[in-house]
Amino acid sequence: MNGMASTTRWTRLSRRLGLDHNPLRRRSDLMAAWLLPAMLAALLLAGPLVAIIAGRWAQQDNAAAWRAQQSWHRVPAVLLASAPGPLFPDGGANSWTVWTSARWTVDGVPHVGKVPATSGSKAGTTITAWLDQAGDPRLALTSAAASDRVITASVIAIGALALLLASMGIIAHRVLNRRRLATWGTAWTSVGPQWSGRR
Repeated sequence: MNGMASTTRWTRLSRRLGLDHNPLRRRSDLMAAWLLPAMLAALLLAGPLVAIIAGRWAQQDNAAAWRAQQSWHRVPAVLLASAPGPLFPDGGANSWTVWTSARWTVDGVPHVGKVPATSGSKAGTTITAWLDQAGDPRLALTSAAASDRVITASVIAIGALALLLASMGIIAHRVLNRRRLATWGTAWTSVGPQWSGRR
């Protein structure tokens, strides 16, 4: 029974891909049948390459961000408001960063603004804020965030490639359908009168 089922499946697949040598099958039918396998093959072949390129680009961007951070300096900042969200002491796995109002002092000059703080931090908590050369608060790039950026860039690149291939496949399918309809119309124009007895 299993042998018959596999034979039936193979027969259906060979028909679908135009491998059954059907003389009535047009070239446009074969092209339409091979569109999906071709798109999948292109995704499997180009996907890893695109992911590697996007990952390398993100790594270069991370390196540039780390170089820029070398000129930043740390100051203690006191939160003027509580950072929304929960605070979990489990290494930050269930927390995130929220820009929150705070005050800090640089060279004896007081400043007020928003600084990145861990969610759930209470008003009055002293945190470490990073300031760039202009004295503006910045969000420091951590190793975990840098790794996430590389993974995200790779996933987005593969998704964009899949979307591009799918769009190309849809357009190609529509073009082939129009060509097939035109061919069928031409064939019917020549054969139709013979069937109806009109010449």
